[in-house]
Amino acid sequence: MSVGSENMTAQAPAIRSKPLILRHLPYFMAAAVLVALAAGMRFDGYILNILMQATTFSIAVFGLSVVLGLCGQINLAQAAFFGFGAYAMAIGTADLHMSYWLCLVAGCLVALVAGAFLGMSTLRLGGHYLAMVTISFQQIVTLVMINAIWLTHGPDGVSNIGRPQLFSNSQSYLAFCVAVLAIVGYLVWHLPDTKLGRAMRAVRDNELAAGVNGIDVFRTKIAAFGICAVLGGLAGGLFAGGFAYISPDQFAFSDSIVFLTMALLGGVASPIGSAIGTGLLILIPEWLRFLKSVPGLYLAIYGLFVILIIRFMPDGIWGFVAGAFERWRAKTQAPPAKRALVLKPATTGGDIVLEVRGLSKHFGGLKAVDGVDIAVRRGGVHALIGPNGSGKTTTLNVLSGLYKATSGVILLDGTDITNMPPHRRTAAGLGRTFQNIRLFRSMTALENVEIGAERPGNKMIGQGGAASLTERAMEALTFVGLGHRANEVITSFSYGHQRLIEIARALAGNPTLLLLDEPAAGLNSTEKLELHELLKRIAAQGLTILIIDHDMTLVSEAAQHITVLNFGRRIADGESVAVLRHPDVVSAYLGSE
Repeated sequence: MSVGSENMTAQAPAIRSKPLILRHLPYFMAAAVLVALAAGMRFDGYILNILMQATTFSIAVFGLSVVLGLCGQINLAQAAFFGFGAYAMAIGTADLHMSYWLCLVAGCLVALVAGAFLGMSTLRLGGHYLAMVTISFQQIVTLVMINAIWLTHGPDGVSNIGRPQLFSNSQSYLAFCVAVLAIVGYLVWHLPDTKLGRAMRAVRDNELAAGVNGIDVFRTKIAAFGICAVLGGLAGGLFAGGFAYISPDQFAFSDSIVFLTMALLGGVASPIGSAIGTGLLILIPEWLRFLKSVPGLYLAIYGLFVILIIRFMPDGIWGFVAGAFERWRAKTQAPPAKRALVLKPATTGGDIVLEVRGLSKHFGGLKAVDGVDIAVRRGGVHALIGPNGSGKTTTLNVLSGLYKATSGVILLDGTDITNMPPHRRTAAGLGRTFQNIRLFRSMTALENVEIGAERPGNKMIGQGGAASLTERAMEALTFVGLGHRANEVITSFSYGHQRLIEIARALAGNPTLLLLDEPAAGLNSTEKLELHELLKRIAAQGLTILIIDHDMTLVSEAAQHITVLNFGRRIADGESVAVLRHPDVVSAYLGSE
């Protein structure tokens, strides 16, 4: 490792510890210039309308950057939330003569309540089912806007919508909207680096892994949906004030599709991409106005342009640019950890870390786990073995909360976790890896391990905020030998190294008990030896390990205690040497004459 990289790392904590205002000063300066231009330059009414539409639409599309780009949840009802904000502004200022600011806040709150309600009732569905529900919600809202004439004025729409006295003319109002756009854009841009943003990215990449790393998946989805709805309502309120007239046809399902296309075109994972896509889809029709005299040609060129960008830049325009930059950054930055990883597992439950009594898991008539008792002693390596189909992985899935136990009791360090969801078991001190590697594949190795380090209840994270979190993650990566590749994306690592990253992610959270589900699967002989040495170094720090593996050499050398399952029942339990010689164990593995 070069001296230059060490110097770079030594400076990194100081850079990250600067106040946000200093680290992002160029952004604020650029935003101030844009606001000044919007306020100072004189535009005719046509240009003002184009800029007003682009600005307000961009804020609405920022919401899709959060819910779809960050959290991976489909929302085809953004025009409905946009409409809630617009009608709150229109009805409040034109009909009820309320304050503009109060109406703007009311529109955001209405959108938030509607978004949270829609999210809580549908986000457990996911995929195309979620898309269908949001489409239905959008259609219902549009019908209400058209037919509730007593409230929305029906197809005639609402006119004479008010503006704040301070921004009464169109030029100053545009400057105000640009300022809001800059503030919202900054917050959305910074969101991925926050705890909530990292949780959203983890949920997007792998919900199962996110849950066992301490993330409340359902709440994270609702938060993303709520933020998306609030930004839609905010944009709608600004839009209504800017154009002083709205009607239901401006908030139809086709407009939700336009919002989605804008997000995908520019790059849904970033507010910069959303702004680029919004600007292009608003400006392209204006650039092609001279072709409208030829029937069909305008739409054909417009559609072809969109298709080509999506075909050759699947991550959008900004996604293409940012991806190239990230690949370059991964090659130029490799910050090593400054300290060795320290594990200090909790010790509140006596000598037994994990006590399982009468654990059963039935799938209909199949008893995958049938009345199993396990007692894992503190500070050692305990192996759970058995032939294929014996119920080992099912047991681990029940222990970590992925499956609900049919019966039995699970005590972790003296705490009953039997009915806890996965994220609460993680907070209680449970860490695990998977037989089939479950990493967050769009993130770097460092970002993956930061998710694990952010485990609720992890007392190894100090008061240093992001710097402390990154330092802990770097310590874990360096502990498994991959600190020099911290900034590389997961897809660039070999299978064996991905296993090590998954172990590092679990270790960074400083668990009380580490569950390893066949960590040697798919590894060559050299990698298995390295894994064995890693397990010894982990155990040397007092962390208790429960391991499942078919490699009897690894199990016999690493584990002091072994529990054997066959057909879902425990057939042997005790010291490693004695258990491996037990007649029932030999018969289960080799068969009887």
